[in-house]
Amino acid sequence: MAARRTIPIIRRLISPCRNHSRLSNARSLTYMPRPGDGDLRPVTLIPGDGIGPLVTNAVEQVMEAMHAPVYFERYDVHGYMKEVPREVMESILKNKVCLKGGLMTPMGGGVSSLNVQLRKELDLYASLVNCFNFPGLPTRHENVDIVVIRENTEGEYSGLEHEVVPGVVESLKVISKFSSERIAKYAFEYAYLNNRKKVTAVHKANIMKLADGLFLESCREVATQYPNIQYNEVIVDNCCMQLVSKPEQFDVMVTPNLYGNLVANTAAGIAGGTGLMPGGNVGYDYAIFEQGASAGNVGNEKIVEGKKANPVALLLSSAMMLRHLQFPSFADRLESAVKRVIMEDKCRTKDLGGDSTTQDVVDAVISFLD
Repeated sequence: MAARRTIPIIRRLISPCRNHSRLSNARSLTYMPRPGDGDLRPVTLIPGDGIGPLVTNAVEQVMEAMHAPVYFERYDVHGYMKEVPREVMESILKNKVCLKGGLMTPMGGGVSSLNVQLRKELDLYASLVNCFNFPGLPTRHENVDIVVIRENTEGEYSGLEHEVVPGVVESLKVISKFSSERIAKYAFEYAYLNNRKKVTAVHKANIMKLADGLFLESCREVATQYPNIQYNEVIVDNCCMQLVSKPEQFDVMVTPNLYGNLVANTAAGIAGGTGLMPGGNVGYDYAIFEQGASAGNVGNEKIVEGKKANPVALLLSSAMMLRHLQFPSFADRLESAVKRVIMEDKCRTKDLGGDSTTQDVVDAVISFLD
């Protein structure tokens, strides 16, 4: 049997707040680069639909302004396509990293989700969304810093549906021991490497005793390997209630596929909005970075026409990408500039109570790049 490969870990997105004036000229020890680590890295770029071209263009401008060591191979892909074009897949297979805007999935039959197709074909089994409070942006709850880690390849998103008889449709929910164990291990490894204290498994095993029961069993087994990390479980409906009443109790959450989508979007709304929260999808060999929570923003025509999409989420996702590529200092610069723009409260898009355009935010971020 082939040796098991080490699961890649996405580095923690947000570092503790620092005194910017005091540390602006300080240099931290990061890692010892190997020869060639500073070479330009190719990244596949999929602008996508709706606000996608606006926010991916924002990332391109900021990357160019900060002279980030990446260059983009751009491909136009749209959600109405029946499949991801072969040349796009070949680019991702070659580059191993992709930055993507949202791809809308048409309602009704005939066209499957290209988002799901990409995750399955590349085995991007772990989705990570970081939902946290921004200094200077008031929200109903404080001290929110939740990482939602979601299994990405099975569950209700398998798309295994058929009409048994006219008027009766059967949809299959697939949960496997293999996939449940590896997402649980990813969650605990993330918590361990990022000094997180607790992992919460989200489930509905009281009703789906076999499927969600298998997921819980896998999480419990992996939890025994990490005795220094607190482990607990919460039923998904109670989880939603706890999120909107006391979200600060959660740290890292590990979920099956569908629950993770619901939990991540709920947590994003609590922490400030879907336009702010970064995310990524990762497997053994490949990674795709995109807005962490979309929840209806991708195809908002008024936002697109007014060119007022909030680029913050994808900018922070691109910072996550820079860390994945082992360019931590560039990621720090980008995150610091974005947070300073929000804290200054002079340039905000409509979702944050302002009237700025996407380009206004881009210009402000660039002005704060050190």
